[in-house]
Amino acid sequence: MLVNILKQNGVNAEGCLFDQHARTALAFVTLKKNGEREFMFYRNPSADMLLTEAELNLDLIRRAKIFHYGSISLISEPCRGAHLAAMRAAKAAGILCSYDPNVRLPLWPSEEAARTGILSIWKEADFIKVSDDEVAFLTQGDATDEKNVLSLWFDSLKLLIVTDGDKGCRYFTKDFKGSVPGYKVNTIDTTGAGDAFVGSLLVNVAKDDNIFHNEEKLREALKFSNACGAICTTQKGAIPALPTVAAAQELIAKGN
Repeated sequence: MLVNILKQNGVNAEGCLFDQHARTALAFVTLKKNGEREFMFYRNPSADMLLTEAELNLDLIRRAKIFHYGSISLISEPCRGAHLAAMRAAKAAGILCSYDPNVRLPLWPSEEAARTGILSIWKEADFIKVSDDEVAFLTQGDATDEKNVLSLWFDSLKLLIVTDGDKGCRYFTKDFKGSVPGYKVNTIDTTGAGDAFVGSLLVNVAKDDNIFHNEEKLREALKFSNACGAICTTQKGAIPALPTVAAAQELIAKGN
């Protein structure tokens, strides 16, 4: 069912694998009154946890412009080994490595295990996107304090983005830093907003990776990503709520 949904949405599914014995993981999302959400997971073990290095389609990875990953695949073997091997192959092929840690504490054995696991591959990435909550979790400090954010910076990183919910986002590169305000919308469900943000940004990076060195281009791309993230919160669900390019441009034209 999920692979068919990917195909219906124009996603190339040739890298998808099926496990004859394990089920697909389920996430139960509970909405609070303000549209924020809580997660509960059903896996143990689910098919994704059982991915092995031998099953990787390395040719597919090497053909990509960007290799994007989270941290949930680092929680247990054999999936962790497969994740690391895929990342090594991408790096060796000169592909941009993009990391969205996507902290989901109920899946990790402990908070400390999550922090250690997420930071264990931190310095392998070219681009990292974190939420303000994730900055607070990883640094154990105030996410609004730039010192704490910059403690996550390292020399070979091209771009660090901190998303600040409806307030927009902050960006940091070697040469410049700043913030781009968000858009006011009627929020119903925040599920998928971070994915809409990072996915739309990576579309623009794939078109022109000079974006890391040109602040004006980066700010334009971040306006677009903020609009995509905002629109995604205006209806229930993650995939059905993803915006079109036209919808995002319309929100940008309207302004706040």
